[in-house]
Formats: sequence, C-alpha cells, structure tokens
Amino acid sequence: MEATKPTRYSQTLVGQLRTLQIYRDYEKAFRDTTGLPLSLRPTDAFDRPHHDDPNENPFCTLIAQTNQSCAACLQLQRKVEEAAKSDSKTLKCFAGLCESAVPIRVGENLIAFLQTGQILLHEPTKAQFTQTTRQLLKWGTQVDLKQLEEAYFQSRVLTKQQYESIVRLLTIFAQHLSSLSNQLTVRDQMAESPTVTKARAYITKHQDEAISLNQVAQAVNMSAFYFCKTFKKSTGLTFTDYLARVRIEKVKNLLLNPHKRISEAAYEAGFQSLSQFNRVFRKVAGEAPTAYRERIHTTSMH
Repeated sequence: MEATKPTRYSQTLVGQLRTLQIYRDYEKAFRDTTGLPLSLRPTDAFDRPHHDDPNENPFCTLIAQTNQSCAACLQLQRKVEEAAKSDSKTLKCFAGLCESAVPIRVGENLIAFLQTGQILLHEPTKAQFTQTTRQLLKWGTQVDLKQLEEAYFQSRVLTKQQYESIVRLLTIFAQHLSSLSNQLTVRDQMAESPTVTKARAYITKHQDEAISLNQVAQAVNMSAFYFCKTFKKSTGLTFTDYLARVRIEKVKNLLLNPHKRISEAAYEAGFQSLSQFNRVFRKVAGEAPTAYRERIHTTSMH
C-alpha cells in the first residue's frame, strides 16, 4: 500500500529543500543545459507546475490563460503524479506535449515530485495543430489562434532517447534529494528546547551503543514519559524512529567505502542484529541495503 506523508509535512520539507544551495545550483544547471522547465512540488499541489518558470513553453502559457484548457492541464498533472508514485512517469497532453514526474521518497513515504516536460518527441505538424485547435474550440476556449500556432511550432523538440536521458538525470537527483530529506528530518532546524537539543547530542554520541529511551531521559533529567512526549512533539518522531534514522545515516556514510561490509557497517552504527537492521534500513531508506550499496557505487562509476 502506498505510504504518503501529510501534505503539510511535504510542503515543509519541499520548502527546506528549495533553500539548499545544492538544489538551487542543480535547478539552474538543469535549466541552462536542457532549456526545459523544472519544478520541485510537494504531494497534492494543485497549481500549474511550471507557472512563471523562465523555460515554460509559450504554448502552454497561452492555453493556461483560459479555464477549460487550464483545467485539462491540471488534470494531466494529477494523472502524471498518480502514475509516478513508485517510479518516474511520462504522459502526453491533448496537444502531444510530454510531461514527466519523478518521485522523491523518504523511506516508504512519498513526499514530493521533480517535474519537467512541455516538449514534443517529433517535429510539430499542421495536422497535429489542427487537431489541437479543434479540441480547444470544442471546450469553448477563446485564444488568438495565430499567436497560438506560432507558439506551438516553437515548442522544444527532442528525440525519445534525449528526453529519456534527461528524465534519468532527474531520477538520479531525486535519489539525492531523498537522502537530503532524510537528513533534514534527522537534523530538523525547527526551534526546539535545550533539553531536546541535548538529547539529540546524547543520541548521536552514543548511537553505536544499546541505548534506551530511559537512558536518554535520565541524561536530560526528565521522566521517560515526559521526555517521550516532549521529544515527539519537537522532532515529529518517536525516540525509536529518530535513533533508527541516525543509525541509518551513519550506515550510509560507512557504505561510501566500497570495502566496508554491510554487516560491519550495521554493527558499527549500533544495530544489535542483522535482521533488525535490514528491516529498519528498508523502512527508512525505501530499499534493501544491498540495493542501496549497488546503486550508489554504480552511480559513482558513471
């Protein structure tokens, strides 16, 4: 069953990701290199994805100015996002333009999409434009057809292979954003009490030991019950979930070394058994540790 975090969580995390320098650098490089629009969108966003993007297709800008055609574009957005919950997906709109979405996940939870598109996979033709205008007229869309035709024939045209490579680049970056999202969840920058800050520091220092909630509560001079409530309210995570995320981040760093065995990394990070580690890693990272290791080292070789 698809696990989706609440929209507010998604919006908060997307807002944090957009402020990161690495995201801003990638966004600019992607736009400059491909000439395509790029959007980082939370789940259940209801606006046009490329509105005000410097690379928005002029044809799409024109048809979005009327209610009927704009509604058709928004419906396509919903379809693309629904189809892309587990993997990247590309769909075509009524005018033959492609739109793609790539999911970003934190463990099992879908939290956002990277989106691009508004391109043709073939040279625009008079026949296709005529068919498109028929549909627009059927909807009662009022638009300057001469201006629309000019914009349509200026649409970016890519080969299928070129476009698939662009979507692949987005998929690789989405994996990196997933990792960053997990780190942001662990190192949440929201204001928190000195007690919770002290608890985080204690957990980080002793993560490789068999620490318990009672130990951490005692270290910050709180009852276990009150500490549990305070920590969850501040971090949004239970003590157990938070400790698991800290340990998984440690494992991920250790696995950057291609010679480090997965079992060694698990025990060094504080996991007491491999079965527990495998279960937790899959829950937090969204994939098995062996698949993660293979992916990061395959990506680095390319």
